Amino acid sequence: MVGSGVSNKRSKASANKSSSSQDVGLEAILLAAHKLLRDAGLRCTPTRLAVLQNLVASSKPLSHEEVASKLMPLGFDHTTVYRCLVDLAEAGVAKRLDLGDHVWRFAVPDGHLLHSEEHPHFICVVCGKAICLPDVTVQFVGPNNKLPAVLSGVTEVILKGRCESCR
Repeated sequence: MVGSGVSNKRSKASANKSSSSQDVGLEAILLAAHKLLRDAGLRCTPTRLAVLQNLVASSKPLSHEEVASKLMPLGFDHTTVYRCLVDLAEAGVAKRLDLGDHVWRFAVPDGHLLHSEEHPHFICVVCGKAICLPDVTVQFVGPNNKLPAVLSGVTEVILKGRCESCR
């Protein structure tokens, strides 16, 4: 019985250490989210922090409905979550994507928070994962090396295909 008590104390100590390191990780994420929102000129509201946390934690772009269904049980309003998603997209913190089914999805692509300049993104058509391509340059060249007028207003380039995991 005594050995069992010692083992139990070690398990509790180990669990407390693990919990403590998770708290430090969560604290770092929240500090980074605060800075990101402030740098984008947005206030750090509980809704924005919760929405941003959900987008960062997801491995794929999420629809408004998917984010709202996670946050509504916690007391967040459906409409406020949508407005927050739009604010994050307009401020450049998140990307608003149409994967071809006419449903807007929102994502913070892998590495997106590290790049302030405009760059193309890759979206996997199988799993929906969004990936930044900061080192890729996309150039549109028309006849006589002139940019067709229709392309002069392009604001975003999204490449679609299958990621390495889905090939």
